[in-house]
Amino acid sequence: MARGQVLQPIFKAYHQHQVMLLPPSLEELIVPNHPVRVVDEVLAKIDIRPLMRQYKTGGASSYHPGMLLKVLVYAYINNIYSSRKIEEALQQNIHFMWLSGMNQPDHNTINRFRSERLKEPLKKIFVQVVQLLAAEGLLSIKELYTDGTKIEANANRYTFVWGNAIKTNKEKMKQQLDALWKYAQNIAASELDDTDPSGFDKIDKEKVEQTIAKIDEALKDKPVSKQVKQKLNYAKKNWPAALDRYEQQEKIMGEQRSSYSKTDTGATFMRMKEDHMKNGQLKPGYNLQISTNNQYIANYSIHQATTDTTTLPTHLNDYKQQYQSTPAIVTADAGYGSEENYQYLEENNITAYVKYNQFDREQNQTIQNKKPFAADKLHYNKEQDYYVCPMGQHMENKGNSIRTTATGFKQQTTQYQAKNCGSCPLNGVCHKSEGDRIIKVSHQLNQLKQQARQLLESDEGIKKRKQRCWDVEPVFANIKNNHGFKRFMLRGKEKVFIEVGLLALAHNLRKKATPECKKAA
Repeated sequence: MARGQVLQPIFKAYHQHQVMLLPPSLEELIVPNHPVRVVDEVLAKIDIRPLMRQYKTGGASSYHPGMLLKVLVYAYINNIYSSRKIEEALQQNIHFMWLSGMNQPDHNTINRFRSERLKEPLKKIFVQVVQLLAAEGLLSIKELYTDGTKIEANANRYTFVWGNAIKTNKEKMKQQLDALWKYAQNIAASELDDTDPSGFDKIDKEKVEQTIAKIDEALKDKPVSKQVKQKLNYAKKNWPAALDRYEQQEKIMGEQRSSYSKTDTGATFMRMKEDHMKNGQLKPGYNLQISTNNQYIANYSIHQATTDTTTLPTHLNDYKQQYQSTPAIVTADAGYGSEENYQYLEENNITAYVKYNQFDREQNQTIQNKKPFAADKLHYNKEQDYYVCPMGQHMENKGNSIRTTATGFKQQTTQYQAKNCGSCPLNGVCHKSEGDRIIKVSHQLNQLKQQARQLLESDEGIKKRKQRCWDVEPVFANIKNNHGFKRFMLRGKEKVFIEVGLLALAHNLRKKATPECKKAA
C-alpha cells in the first residue's frame, strides 16, 4: 500500500433495479424443514372430502379449500389471526405465496371460509392430524391430561344480562302488582273477585295484562290517588314488553347459565385473571377444555360453564365420538373431582387420576390437626349404619335426600343426627350449630373418593400428578403468552369452536416443526 493512501471499506454489489432473465423459483427460497413445509406435508396427507362437500356444484370457480386450510393453519402458527393481515401476508410473504401457489384470496373470502366452510369438517380434520402424529409416535391418544382455561370473547364487557337480575325484577313486578290489586280491592271490592295475583307461581305477559286490565276497569270512575294512577299507567305501558324481553333473555341464557353478553350471546361472564389488576375481573368469555399428551392437543371442546366441574363428561363424550373409543387413562386436577365425574369415569372403565377438592388439604397434617372433629374423621359403623360422635354417642340415620345438579345428575345424601349435644362438654367445640349436631354424608361419593385416593397416592399416581403440571398447563401458557391469543376474533359459540380448532391444529404442527427447524439450523 502506497504511503498516504487511505483504506476504504468494501461492500457487496447492490443493484436494486437490475433485470433478471430467469426469476428465482419460490421453491428455492423456502429452506428445507421450514414450518411451512411441515404444514404442507401433513395437511396434504389428510382426507378433505368432508370439506369439499361444503361447496356447491356449478357456478364460478372457487379457491381450493385445501389451499385455504393450509394458509389459515400457517397463519395461526405465526400468530396472524386477522383475515385482513392474512390477505396482506399472501401478497408480501414468500412462505404464504409458496403455500398458496401465488393465489391471493381477499379477506372476505378467507373469513367466509373460516366461519362457514370449516364449521362442520374442522374437527374431523383435526382428528386425522392427531392420528397421523400418533402414528409417528409423537403422542398417545389413550393417555390424556385434561385441564381448562377461560378465554375472553369478542364482546362488549358492559353489555351484560344477569339471570338473578331478571328474577329480582320479576319478583318486584309481582309484589307491585299484588299491592295494586289489594289497593283496588279496598276501593272497588264489588268489581273484583277474590283472585289474588300473589298466588301466581309464574308471572308472565298474559297474566299481567289480564290483571292490569281488571284493576283498570275496577278503578274506572273511582277516586284514585295520583301515585296509583302513575303506577298503573307505567305497568300497563312497560311491564308486558319487559316480560317479553325477560322471556327471550331466559331462553338465550338457558338453565345452566346465569349470564350472557348482548354482543355475543354465546359468551358467559366469567372470572379471568389476565387483566392488569390480576383481581379476577368478570368478563364475557368461553371455557376452553383440552386434553393433551406430550404437550400435543388430542382433544378440545368449548363450554359456557364458569367452572370445570361439569365439563368433563361432555368433553370425554366428544373424544369418544371422534375416536370411536374411550381413553384408558385420564389425569386432571381437583376442579374435576365431583361424584358425577368419578361415576362417569368408573362406568366407562377409565383409570382416573383425578383429585377431589380436599385431597391436597388431607396431605397437610397441620391443617388436619386443626379440625379434629370434622365429619370425615368420625367413625362410621357400616353394618349398623351409624356414626360415632367425639363423645362416643351414636349419630342415627335420619333419612335420605336427593339433590339434582344443574346437569341433571341425582346425588343422594344421608343425614345423621347426634343426641344430647346440649349437655355435652364439647358443645361449641365439636360444632357451632344450635341444637344437636347433624351431618350430611354421600356414601357413594366417599367410596369414590377412597378409590381416587388409593390411585393418587400410589407411585404411578404421584408420577401422573407431576406429569400433568408440565404436560397440559404449558400448552395454555404457550397459546396465551407466547402466541398472544387472549381474545377470540369471531363471535358465537360455533365460530369460537372453529377458532379453537385452528389454534389446536396450529399448536400441534408448530410443535412438530420445532425440532426439525432446530436440526435444519
